[in-house]
Amino acid sequence: MNEIKAKIEKLREELEQHNYNYYVAAAPTISDRAFDELMKQLEALEEAHPEFADPHSPTQRVGSDLSKEFTQVAHKYPMLSLSNTYSETEIQGFYERTERALNEPFEIVAELKYDGTSIALTYEKGLLVQAVTRGDGTRGDDVTANVKTIRSVPLKLWGEGYPDLFEIRGEILLPWAEFDRLNKEREAQEEPLFANPRNAASGTLKQQNPAVVASRKLDAYFYYLLGEELPAGGHYENLVYARSWGFKVPDVIRKCNTLQEVFDYIAYWDVERKNLPVATDGIVLKVNSLRQQLNLSFTAKSSRWAIAYKFQAERAETRLNSVSFQIGRIGTITPVANLEPVLLAGTTVKRASLHNEDIIEGLDLHLGDQVYVEKGGEIIPKIVGVNTEARSILLGDKVRFVRLCPECGTPLVRPEGEAAHYCPNEYHCPPQIKGRIEHFVTRRAMNINIGPETIDALYEAQLIENAADLYELQPADLLQLERWADKSVNNLLTSLEASKQVPFERVLFALGIRFVGETVARKLATAFPTMELLQNATAEALNEVDEIGDRIAQSIIQYFADDHNRRMVERLRSYGLQMSLAHEQLASRTDKLKGLTLVISGTFTKHSRDEYKQMIEQNGGKNSGSVSGKTDYIIAGDNMGPAKLEKAQKLGVKIISEDEFLNMLSE
Repeated sequence: MNEIKAKIEKLREELEQHNYNYYVAAAPTISDRAFDELMKQLEALEEAHPEFADPHSPTQRVGSDLSKEFTQVAHKYPMLSLSNTYSETEIQGFYERTERALNEPFEIVAELKYDGTSIALTYEKGLLVQAVTRGDGTRGDDVTANVKTIRSVPLKLWGEGYPDLFEIRGEILLPWAEFDRLNKEREAQEEPLFANPRNAASGTLKQQNPAVVASRKLDAYFYYLLGEELPAGGHYENLVYARSWGFKVPDVIRKCNTLQEVFDYIAYWDVERKNLPVATDGIVLKVNSLRQQLNLSFTAKSSRWAIAYKFQAERAETRLNSVSFQIGRIGTITPVANLEPVLLAGTTVKRASLHNEDIIEGLDLHLGDQVYVEKGGEIIPKIVGVNTEARSILLGDKVRFVRLCPECGTPLVRPEGEAAHYCPNEYHCPPQIKGRIEHFVTRRAMNINIGPETIDALYEAQLIENAADLYELQPADLLQLERWADKSVNNLLTSLEASKQVPFERVLFALGIRFVGETVARKLATAFPTMELLQNATAEALNEVDEIGDRIAQSIIQYFADDHNRRMVERLRSYGLQMSLAHEQLASRTDKLKGLTLVISGTFTKHSRDEYKQMIEQNGGKNSGSVSGKTDYIIAGDNMGPAKLEKAQKLGVKIISEDEFLNMLSE
């Protein structure tokens, strides 16, 4: 029996080595047929001896027809976005800001930005235990069964030196060759074609059948290691270790010691990327030192120690057939060009945004024009010019912006100083009504299990006119709708009940107050911990909140001055939604820093900059990015900016260390 177990383990090791040679090192040492023969031997032995089954065996990569629905998992480390730029001038700005903030030597790691779907893998004692999609950045879908079918993902790590528990992030990709093969198959079967490899990879990863996932031959590239006990203090060095453990870490990653080296890297790959087997859309630049990353910290949505440079968009020429006008949830009118279909950056483009009346006038568009189309960031198509030389005598009508709402017929308004036109018929214009409800139910807001089509059906059936009406829906109302049954009714009602536990700051975001995004909603909730306090806040009080200016303050005041909005909020309160911060959050608030304005400068050892900012707000203080006569204290770490130091001394502002600040809070 020991002999059989040893043979099984030897076959597994051999197959994993061949997997690595083929999918990671791109240097196979045996033929596909020989590989298949070894796999068949292992399958036969495992079937005959189930007592030696192992979920991390190479045979498990083929995928099973059985799979439960995906469950959502909270990310241990939030998956933040990257700040994007298309300008080398902005790259220089990023480099110089980093230089000033750190005030010490630093290295930049340059990597290619792969155009796939992000994934976070957790390994425990060398074994893959979980694979989670990016989701909304804080929670994602558990797709472990599907990821196990991807041959370039190690199920069991090699070598030594890896932490007992760590996370590695990467990109799930569909190579160009597989993308073309898959679309040819779909075309032959008269199935809809995938628009681009990114969409194909994302859709494949969400398949309920891992066998389908396995058949599509996804690939995975890895670029970021996280954990408490990483082997090195540098991002680049940790990736070198990860490569030795069996991960497919691209060998195009480079360390740059000067801005010129960064620019050289960008210039090279702007051309060479077209020869790669997978889609890329830019370059990612990261500060190498993990200590320096911590001190540079984060904004609300992205890392200050990293930036993405997006390659210039491709351009195509096509015919403008017509222009339609869409209405957003706050009444914004967006003109959309309907185009003769054209292939652009791997996608068939049929529509493009024209943004506003000024853009239309600037382009001097006529129906039938040959127009130049680009994809901003290779995602959103836009018209950037007209081929006037191609115009004929049979030129169509000049494109003019509408003066009445195309949905409700209300005369449009254009606020002074703004480029957009709006429909002011806020409570009787159908797209605005439905748009606000769609915003309310999104995952980042109330996370209610309902989509635009259902909202449209409920509205047409006169069952809902605003978000509060959702909480009065009855099973009988829903069962009268087409394709609704007991299970779907129960799912929606359960989701509505669960939304009553969504925290106050997300309820505030869900209301859809103009200019109040997620970050502003959090700041408002901290400053005004109950809905009643916010409803009655003055413009002066609102302006005191960090990052809240006159525009946002007036928008909030106007929102709550409207009786329609007040009645809806009161109804939401009566249904049990959270209208104040949680008791735990309120209990930890103090007034120790009330009335004080503090500036943070330098690098720190005990907490990050963002953590210090949260402490200031939690204790009633105000954060400021610059030193002025209103500054009470500067919390100074190592390498404090010389300009701030000089200004503080000139104004007589008190400078304290992080220990002194922490003592202030502990007193």
